[in-house]
Amino acid sequence: MSDLRTQDAASGSSSGSRRRTWAELLAGRVERQLRGPGRGHRLQDSAVHLLRRHLNLDDLLLEVEGPACKTLCLNQLGDPGASANLSSSFIGSALRDQASRLGVPVAVLSSQTVASSIMQICSSNGEPTHRVLLNAEQRKKLSSVLEVAQYLLAHSMFSRFSFCQELREVQNFLLLEAVWHLHVQNIVSLQELLESHADTQAIVAWLFRDLCLLCEQMEVSTQDTDIAQAMLSDFVQLFVLRGFQKSSDPRRNMEPERMAQLAIAVLRRMLIFALEALATGLQDESPVYKAVKCWFGMFCGHTFGRMMSTDCPKRFFSHTLTQVLTHKPVLKVSDAVRLQRDWSFAKTHPLLSSLYRRLFVMLSPEELIGHLEEVLGTHEVNWQHVLSCVSTLVICSPEAQQLVQDWVTRLLARAFESCDLDSMVTAFLVVRQAALEGPSVFPSYADWFQASFGSTRGFHSGSKKTLVFLFKFLSDLVPFEAPRYMQVHILYPPLVPSKYRSLLTDYVTLAKTRLADLKVSVENMGLYEDLSSAKDVTEPHSQAHQDVEKAIAVFEHTGKVPVAVMEASIFRRPYYMSHFLPALLTPRVLPRTPDSRAALIESLRRADKIPPSLYSTYCQACSSAAEKKPENAALGTKTEAICVEPLGLLAAALRELRTTMTDPTQYDVFSAQMAVVSERLSSALGLGEEDGSFEESQVQVNIFSPELEPQDQQVADLLLTSFCQNLIAANGFTPPDRQGPWAAHFVTSLCGRRLLPIVLTRLCQLLRHQGPGLSASHVLGLAALVIHLGECRPAVPEVHVASPAPVKSLPLPEFLSSLLTLRTAEASLFCLKFCTAAISYSLCKSSSQSKDILCSCLSPALMKKTAVRSPRTPVSGGHSRPSLEALVPALCRLAESRPLSVETENLPGTVAGERISLNLQRLVTAGTRNST
Repeated sequence: MSDLRTQDAASGSSSGSRRRTWAELLAGRVERQLRGPGRGHRLQDSAVHLLRRHLNLDDLLLEVEGPACKTLCLNQLGDPGASANLSSSFIGSALRDQASRLGVPVAVLSSQTVASSIMQICSSNGEPTHRVLLNAEQRKKLSSVLEVAQYLLAHSMFSRFSFCQELREVQNFLLLEAVWHLHVQNIVSLQELLESHADTQAIVAWLFRDLCLLCEQMEVSTQDTDIAQAMLSDFVQLFVLRGFQKSSDPRRNMEPERMAQLAIAVLRRMLIFALEALATGLQDESPVYKAVKCWFGMFCGHTFGRMMSTDCPKRFFSHTLTQVLTHKPVLKVSDAVRLQRDWSFAKTHPLLSSLYRRLFVMLSPEELIGHLEEVLGTHEVNWQHVLSCVSTLVICSPEAQQLVQDWVTRLLARAFESCDLDSMVTAFLVVRQAALEGPSVFPSYADWFQASFGSTRGFHSGSKKTLVFLFKFLSDLVPFEAPRYMQVHILYPPLVPSKYRSLLTDYVTLAKTRLADLKVSVENMGLYEDLSSAKDVTEPHSQAHQDVEKAIAVFEHTGKVPVAVMEASIFRRPYYMSHFLPALLTPRVLPRTPDSRAALIESLRRADKIPPSLYSTYCQACSSAAEKKPENAALGTKTEAICVEPLGLLAAALRELRTTMTDPTQYDVFSAQMAVVSERLSSALGLGEEDGSFEESQVQVNIFSPELEPQDQQVADLLLTSFCQNLIAANGFTPPDRQGPWAAHFVTSLCGRRLLPIVLTRLCQLLRHQGPGLSASHVLGLAALVIHLGECRPAVPEVHVASPAPVKSLPLPEFLSSLLTLRTAEASLFCLKFCTAAISYSLCKSSSQSKDILCSCLSPALMKKTAVRSPRTPVSGGHSRPSLEALVPALCRLAESRPLSVETENLPGTVAGERISLNLQRLVTAGTRNST
């Protein structure tokens, strides 16, 4: 052992070192630290930081001052009752004394005091932490604390930096409303508070969570709505202003500042949350639904009204639209071709379509089309969002139709110039999507395809290369597209030179094979089938029943077997024998006097178009049906009950349409609801979507015995009633000349191939046969409808009127005028009232035009009947009937002196019960007395 100690001592001495005590080691370390440069300052900072973390200022004040200083305790500083006798100056003086005794800056002590008070207020009452709004008591306490803070700030006794540091440690326990009050009262801005936090992800998560809660609570709480609305508006304004402000020096290429990154991240996360919620399907009135609805409501002019002088809102809206269009681009082009019928405006979630409409407000239609082009050319896109955006655009913007057509033309030109498949796909998807919205906003797909490729001026007619490109593209679509489109391609084929006919033949063979696989064939298409509709092909037996009804209507007006039926019996015999004749020869109880159906069957039998055995079977079945009449009657009642539901949905949509009349100049709001009405109308009529194309079609009306099916008459009554109600409601808010195009848009939707004959037949019943019994509201509403129908003359064919003489064709305005007869004194009086109301409405809605233009626009027939039935008034010094030239100025002066007015108080729900006050009625009343 002694040897070992000797060796250790030797080794220690040889190394020149010795063992030191623990005190010596510590003293040496402290000495080295103090000798380092700046070590004293860093040590002081560390000590102050340690003190801040673990110091209880309440206890410290009590230790220094004793119980006498208890009035300054933090739990009482925010209590209005306890600190009511303490002025801000007294509190500031006391804090200055305390800071002097403690040896800390007064600004630091004041900041800690205020921060602790705010935290106590936010956590008071034991309320759950998943709140962002203060209650009334908390607001009162917070107001007292902020009053003190403002005094301290004004006297340089408050450190914003220290205050932000204190709040940063307890950020997750702060209520968002408290942060907002600090911001709006200039204690510390939200930007300062956010930038003081080093963890960007944490601050984004906190803001996202609290903003979602704020949106939910805005829709639930009614007493705090104003505060919540102001909070959300201020936060959004700040984020947009900081995130999308333009750099002052465009030459500088630098990363965005931290606040800009944070603002963009919060806005992006809120939008992604909303879009994903919509994609998963939202239940109305669920918390998430309320949050999404509230957030989308922030995209409005009211929120950004004070920022319109900058370009920030416009850049934000463009950025948001890009995010929507590119959100989760997982759908392939084949998915878009297959599913786009489910993405029409009426089928798009109302919250998403409302977001589109709000984004459209800030951007012009030209900018929107340009933005769509740019996004589609540079990004992978979500096709569902892109196509639903196109639908919303053509519905809500009257200028969009031509802009979309020009865009598609550019896409086709680019596609055939360089065989660009992307441009070709985009063009076809956009056209099909726009055509889904109906003829009032965009041409049908059949019309567009025939116009684009059915002539020598088509894009495909340049060379064999372009022809091959077109048919290769159409062939690639065959496995995915709806049968309706293939039928259009077959029946309206592209124009192809004879030497390249094989290209068309190969495509037609492929398309027919695909149709056969889908159990749909061109031969089984209906006689009057709507090829331009993108809806699924109707089953042949269902289409056959519709063809029978149309054939009977044509036969009733002409007295001859329709040409389409005769052609089908020869050229389309499979459909004629297997579907049309069984539908026509449905067993029933035969009437004693043969009706139109029986007459058509007899005509076909005499023409040998019905096999004798089939006709014999039909006669026997009819005899058997007579014995089962009660059962059939019950069946009919059941069928009628089935049709109530679509009519109920249509009536509900029309009632919602009337609510948009508070401001009929808002074209997008009215058009959006009108698209829903069109969707319900198609269901109520039991048909596909209207194509609106009347080429090679006829409108026939029997004015002597106009009859409608019960359901068709109910649909017509709903539409006419809705128009009259909308007119009355609109005139209650806006004069006719400032109501925008709502009436024209409504009437355009009535001009479809299937619907127009129903509307005209119902008008014939009302005006020609029930006119004198109509109320004043009926007279004005139908008169306005006649004016707008007359303006649609270029888009509709002539009306074939059945009469004892051979069928004659009349333009639509003349047909409507022919419904007003002068056969009796009562009918003449009604004619005078109706004509005066029509002309007066036309003058009122076009008051800004010159009298010469108005005279040329008014229907001559209406003018003549007004002149014939108007009272004898002195003209040019004599007693004679006024001429057209004299009548128009007189009506114009009367319209200017006595404008159209409508009483809207206690407006009932039906036209018959509505009261209308038409000051122009004085002219009618005077004319009635003199004429009588």
